[in-house]
Amino acid sequence: MGRKRKHSEAEAAAPVKDDTAPERPKRTLLGWKDKKEDVEEAKEASVSVPEFRNKEKVLVTCSRRISYRYRHLMLNIVSLLPHCKKDSKVEAKSSKGATLNELVELKGSSSCLFFECRKHKDLYMWMVKSPSGPSVKFLVNAVHTMEELKLTGNHLKGSRPLLTFSSNFDKDVHWKLLKEMLTQVFGIPKEHRKSKPYHDHVFAFSIVDDHIWFRNYQISVPHNEADRVARGGLDKMTLVEVGPRFCLNPIKIFGGSFGGPTLYENPFYVSPNQIRALEKRSKAGKFAKKIKAKTRRKMHELSNLLEPDEFADMWKDDE
Repeated sequence: MGRKRKHSEAEAAAPVKDDTAPERPKRTLLGWKDKKEDVEEAKEASVSVPEFRNKEKVLVTCSRRISYRYRHLMLNIVSLLPHCKKDSKVEAKSSKGATLNELVELKGSSSCLFFECRKHKDLYMWMVKSPSGPSVKFLVNAVHTMEELKLTGNHLKGSRPLLTFSSNFDKDVHWKLLKEMLTQVFGIPKEHRKSKPYHDHVFAFSIVDDHIWFRNYQISVPHNEADRVARGGLDKMTLVEVGPRFCLNPIKIFGGSFGGPTLYENPFYVSPNQIRALEKRSKAGKFAKKIKAKTRRKMHELSNLLEPDEFADMWKDDE
């Protein structure tokens, strides 16, 4: 007969069962918290494929002694761009480039819109990508602010716009560069803390006569239940202009920030000083013509004297 096992040997030979329940994930306010291994795997996956995040910030400022209409235009643009930062006025000197580059760096911005007013008449706008460039200098014409136009359009403040460009922007290289710069400056980053997650207005940039014309339209949609627009239905949507309006005449494109090598120069650009000088010359020519006509008339009267009138003293009383 076989020998019986002792109780201690039987316990040692039998496999030990783990009666403990598996560890449950911790519950948080946002749901069940995953295990550490899953979290680490997710972190490794996110590190391996980094996402692009648009952190564009625009510094908007102007020069001293700017007129009220141009200042109102700058404030209208500030109200349209929630990702911009406004700063105090800067003296428009030859060293303004270094000062503005330092301001852009201090504000943590990547672009700059600088409105420079000269002779209280002419407005120039610098659009700059800091610190490496490029930069563009525009002459601003046909300025109409929101307060001046009083249009019926109205859209949510801080909402993201749709940017539309005319087909002319794809013709030449300098227009393509300007299109890219306008897209980066006027395009509001997604999920910006000051922006609203809606698209209810349109920024329209169109080229006419080598000038860039800017318009801002509200996307108007009927809100009645009967006239509700289906997704993708554009036939019932209308555009209502909001403002402001302005026209940009490109002068030069520089390779650096507020200067550097000239990449493009507009051959059709005529400065406002030359236009005013031509107007003065034309007015001076009119005045010279008047003086010549007067002297010619006097010479004609002296060369063709009238005969004395015999009836001139007929009705005078005899003394």
